Amino acid sequence: MMVEDFLNYLRYERNRSELTVRRYDHCLKDFESFFKNQNSQLSWESVDSDVIRDWMESMMDKGDMASTVNNCLSAVRSFFRFALARNLVSRDPAHSIKGPKKQKPLPQFVRVEEMDRLIDQPGMWGDSYQDLRARTIIILFYETGIRLSELLGLDDADVDFSARQLKVTGKRNKQRVIPFGEELEQVLREYVEQRNKQPLQLEQAFFLNDKGRRITKPLVEKIVHESLSKVTTLRKRSPHVLRHTFATAMLNNGSGLESVRKLLGHESVATTEIYTHTTFEQLKRVYENAHPRA
Repeated sequence: MMVEDFLNYLRYERNRSELTVRRYDHCLKDFESFFKNQNSQLSWESVDSDVIRDWMESMMDKGDMASTVNNCLSAVRSFFRFALARNLVSRDPAHSIKGPKKQKPLPQFVRVEEMDRLIDQPGMWGDSYQDLRARTIIILFYETGIRLSELLGLDDADVDFSARQLKVTGKRNKQRVIPFGEELEQVLREYVEQRNKQPLQLEQAFFLNDKGRRITKPLVEKIVHESLSKVTTLRKRSPHVLRHTFATAMLNNGSGLESVRKLLGHESVATTEIYTHTTFEQLKRVYENAHPRA
């Protein structure tokens, strides 16, 4: 009866939608079923904080998202506040309980074999200047992990071929230097050679559009999306996915977290740590696929 009184309170006094009332009803019935299965002698009056925490843990074990668990905890909290205010229970066991932190989605990344196919497989790219520019942009993102804004801001003076390093300007105008290898040097030199043969060069930007101006954000996003569509079914196919791909590849091949932090230009290593979760998830998949008893 207490639950029914609470639901009527939501309907008629708080004017909550029927959808909200049904959601609260579902959560409260689920909790009641849980504690009755735990101990048939338990009631709304006698359950304590540990029972509520056990219920939340059971939902997480079943695979419910943190948002689902938090919504149901909110329903239980509201119920106990209502019941306590009307002297239907003598205490509120839910008021001090914290819900689980919302899970941040893991960064999406392109697999190494897919990137190898995109970059190296014959027939992936044409012979035009536009195709050469697109391939160069993809390789630069993948081999340096720079941000889209940093690529857009590159000038010729920022690319030091003799030292094999880029000078980029990141967030809050902080500059950093990123090394690159012999393969990328060759790709960049080939691009510059072809770019300098184009009739229009109106700026000192490293990447120019077909009108001789600094390349634009929409054009680079279009280039990356169309290029990644050749090799991956990821829903996101953006420059930032290539940044994630760079970081994941570095960590999977033995780089330290602090080194990746510096290359990416993160203020704190805590920001970079999200990629360790990505590599661990990949490790788990390898284990599950390879171990006969997994």
